This record gives sequence, structure tokens and C-alpha cells, in this order.
Amino acid sequence: MELLETLQNRILVADGAMGTLLYAYGADTCYEEFNLTHPDDIHAIHRFYIEAGADVIQTNTYSANYIKLAQYGLEEKVSDINKEAVRIAKQAANPSTFILGTVGGIRGHRKTEATLPEIKRTFREQIFHLLSEGVDALLLETYFDAEELFTVVDIAKKEADVPVIAQFSLVEPGVLQNGTPVAQAFKELENRGADVIGLNCRLGPHHMIQSFEEIPLPEHAYLSAYPNASLLDYEDGRVTFTNNADYFKTCAAKLVEQCVRLIGGCCGTTPAHVKAIAEGIKGLAPVTEKTVRPPKIEIAVTAQHREPPLHEIAKKRRSIIVEFDTPKTLRTERFFEGAKALHDAGIDALTMADNSLASPRISNIAIAAILKEKHGIRPLVHITCRDRNLIGLQSHLMGLAALGIDQVLAVTGDPSKIGDFPGATSVYDLSSMDLIAMIKQFNEGISYSGKSLQRKSNFSVAAAFNPNVRNLDKAVGRLERKIRSGADYFITQPVFSEEKILQVHEATKHLDAPIYLGIMPLTSYRNANFLHNEVPGITLTDEILTAMEKTQGDPLKAREESLAISRSLIDAALGYFNGIYLITPLDRYDLTVECTRYIHAKEEKARGAGIV
Repeated sequence: MELLETLQNRILVADGAMGTLLYAYGADTCYEEFNLTHPDDIHAIHRFYIEAGADVIQTNTYSANYIKLAQYGLEEKVSDINKEAVRIAKQAANPSTFILGTVGGIRGHRKTEATLPEIKRTFREQIFHLLSEGVDALLLETYFDAEELFTVVDIAKKEADVPVIAQFSLVEPGVLQNGTPVAQAFKELENRGADVIGLNCRLGPHHMIQSFEEIPLPEHAYLSAYPNASLLDYEDGRVTFTNNADYFKTCAAKLVEQCVRLIGGCCGTTPAHVKAIAEGIKGLAPVTEKTVRPPKIEIAVTAQHREPPLHEIAKKRRSIIVEFDTPKTLRTERFFEGAKALHDAGIDALTMADNSLASPRISNIAIAAILKEKHGIRPLVHITCRDRNLIGLQSHLMGLAALGIDQVLAVTGDPSKIGDFPGATSVYDLSSMDLIAMIKQFNEGISYSGKSLQRKSNFSVAAAFNPNVRNLDKAVGRLERKIRSGADYFITQPVFSEEKILQVHEATKHLDAPIYLGIMPLTSYRNANFLHNEVPGITLTDEILTAMEKTQGDPLKAREESLAISRSLIDAALGYFNGIYLITPLDRYDLTVECTRYIHAKEEKARGAGIV
């Protein structure tokens, strides 16, 4: 009898976790390769679950796709691994056992650089091999990203003649990671033709049942649930789950009350959990009616910008922002003296890096708060992905929003090994694009996990742009992806060539997002030589290096030459860009003050001549 026909009249018990039982081999092991190297172990696990009462087993193919196998150098083994997985499952199965071909999500909780076309090709390849071996259904499991799961369901329904089971994973009960209510997402899955729709992973039974309480009975599909054993714990260097198999007996009955007809387990579950599920549903018939608990609606209050955001200012007039990094010591007098001088010169915002070059400085959020509250200076705070994990980044953003600091620059951050403490670790839970998208999700009043923040933030988000690369078109392509992620405008690395300024204009003039072009005065020939040869993303012309070399031993002449170079670059930049980003070198704020005054003087002269 086919799977869907059986689900009409029965509640089916599915298996539990595969990786949990293989964890002893090491967390960094490719468990899907075991289909080829340890087939007896995979066969034995299938048998354990079947003997525990599983009517349904899934192939050991969760990560058996080109993109994930490439992490282990196994990308050429996609066909062999998937086909062997089905063969092992068939050898282990009883005549009445249903075999699901498992296709796991690629984007996952943490985003991937893989594009949607790449993901499509990868899924088509894996699904082809699973179907060629004759699985009874496809199980699409552990999808945090709605776009990805909708895409894969479309592919599966077009190319497969077997039922399609589609399961989301939630970080917060009742909502997807983008804040979409689960009930709404399930309806979309049903509309796309998914035959069974459900949840798996991340949540334990309690929160999964809570989510199903808000989900109405589908019109044309059945419901499935594969909860984790519990919330994760960390004990003696190992990730563990609560040993609570008996708990699953009562939880299974509660899932049946919520009209779920396919019940299994995900991370942390074992044959003991599956046995408890089988005992919990014994004698129960499918439920065909339910009372849906209305979801708690939390409307996020809209926040207002206290003054126009920088990207809007740059669209309407000349705008100057100056980078002046926070001190490396607790002596702050010179910093605030420089900040006041720059403010008096007429900058629109003072921007501060987030431990630039991976060297510790006073927290830029602390200094930003002082600048804003005590000195009336608008701060633009850089946020790197290097120093904070996903929890810390969200906390940081909420702190900025609470302080009313709404101008931020999202950057990946220099690797920690280049800084003062090469033994420190880089986090990089997110890429800069992921961080931009998360900040914009905050602007919708939704946390990264999809939970309501109850108030919308109002961040204006800048992104970094390095034009000093060989392939400028490729760099601009990255800008376009950042715009799709939500970037409002761009701040460039310092440019030291009028020709490069023109190239940047030509390459980016189709973009609506404003660009603040970076200009950095030099302090000496030694400084110029260091920047050119040792600082990533900065390139000086031979002419500038030669000019600065002639000033060696004469600080006053070096200052005059540096300002002459900067003025020339500013003249070129103002012909194409409204935004100028001045970078203060080595605390020499006198140089960026002079450049700021020069820009305003040019503007005043142009207005007097009726040009502006």
C-alpha cells in the first residue's frame, strides 16, 4: 500500500536521528560517506529503528549533495552515496516499511554563499539519484529558509512521481526565521503541492506541540513532526540531549491531538524514543478536527529617524563623513578634542571602526553614545562579524537601537590573526551580507530567529566597497548582492587615483544606492609605503609614492604634499559623488579637518558662482 493511502487511516511512526548514533565517530565526520565505508553500521541503525516500531525510515542522505559533500572532497561521490543509501535501507526494511529519500536543506540556520541556481542544480542531482533507486517518498527536512524549501518542493513535484514530505525547522515556536507565521508557510507548501507538511529539528516536543496548536488542519495534505529530543546541553566538552525517551510517549499522543499523522524524531532521538512514540500512539486513530489557538499577534511599533539618514542626505546634497577611530588606550582627551574639531568643521557624521585591523580599542558603541549625548555629534558605528557570535550581534544591535544610534556600517572584519592578538579566534557566524539582512529584519521588528522585537529599529545600513581590485565588475556584482540584502549606501576603501575614481563612477552609475568615496590623507612617506605594501585593500599610485618620498625628513612639507594630493582627489571625486568619506590617519585629525573645510569652501564658492 502506498504511503499516502496508509496515512488516510493510520498514524505512522518514523525513525529517529542517524547522526546521534554515529556521533562517537567524531563531530566533523561526513556521516553520509558511511554508506560506502561503514554500510553495516547504517544497516544496523535502520534495523534498530524498525525493531523499535518505526513504520518509516529515511535514507542516510541528509547532506549527500554536491555543495555539502564538497566540504569533505566528496563532491564526485554524490551518485554513489545516494544510491548506496537507498540500497542499504531496502536491505534493512521489512516488506511493509516505507523508505523516504532524505534531502536536507543547504542554507540552514546560518546562510551559505551558494546561489539559488546552484542550489537548484544540487537538488536536482540528488533527487535524481534517490528516485532512480525507487524510494517511496522524498523527505525534505531541516529547512530554515522559506525560499529554499518552496523552490525544492517545486522541483520535487515536477520531477518525482512519489509523495513529497516538506518540513520546516523553527528557531522560535510558531514563526519562521523571517517572521512568517508557520500556518501561512504551511498553506504555501500545500498550494505548491506538498503531500505531507511538517516540522523537524531545533525544537523539542513541547515547543513543537505549541507550534502545531496554531496550525489548522490542511485541506489536501497531512501533517508530520520530527522533534529533537530536548534542548541542547554541553557537558564535558560534548553536545548532549536529555535522556528522556519515556517523555516522548505522552508527547506523541499530544501530537496526534494536533492532527499529526507522521511522527518521528530528530537530533538526540534514539530507538528508545521511537519505541516510546510507538507506544504513545498505540490504539489512536487520526484526528480529523481540531480547535486552532490563534497566534499571539505582536505589532512592532514603528520608530522614527530623529534626523535624515545618511543615505538620504547623500542623495540630496554634498555629505561628509569622517572616520576617526576610538583610542587604543583609556586616554580619551585627544579623541574628543578631534571629534569636536571635526564637528565644528561641518561633518555629517563621525564614523568609528570596530577594532580595525583586529586590534582592540575602546568600544565604539560606548564612544558613540558619549558623542551623541554629550557632544551632539552624530555617530556612524561599524559592526564586524568577526568579534561577536549571532547572539552577541543581536544584543549589540538592540543596544544601539536602545541608544538611538541608527547609522551603522556592516562589515565582515579583518581576521583576528592579523591583529595584536593572533591567538584570538574569529567568529564569523554571519557574513556581511547576512548581517545586513539581519539588520533590515530588525527594521521590520523581527529578530534573527523570527521572534517579534515589539519595536522596529530604524537603522540606515552602509556596506563596504573596495574598488582597489583587479576585477572591478566582480566587486560591483558583490555590491548588487549587498543591495539585495538591504544595503542603503556604500563606503569605499581609500582611493588614491583620479583614474580609479572615474572607473568607480562608470562601474556604479547604474546603482541607486549612494556611494561615499574614501579619501585618506597621508602623514609621511613611511606611512604611504606601509599603506601601499602592507594594508589589504589600499593601493597608491607611483606618482603619489614618489611625491611623498621627496618629503622625507620634512614633516611640514609632508603635510602640505598630503593635503595637495587629498585636494586633487577630492576635486575629482566631487565631480561624480555627493558623498565623501574622509579617513583620519594615525589620529591626525588636523588633516581631515582641513579636507572638510576645503570641501565646504568649494561648495561655498560654487554657490557664489551660481553653479550649485
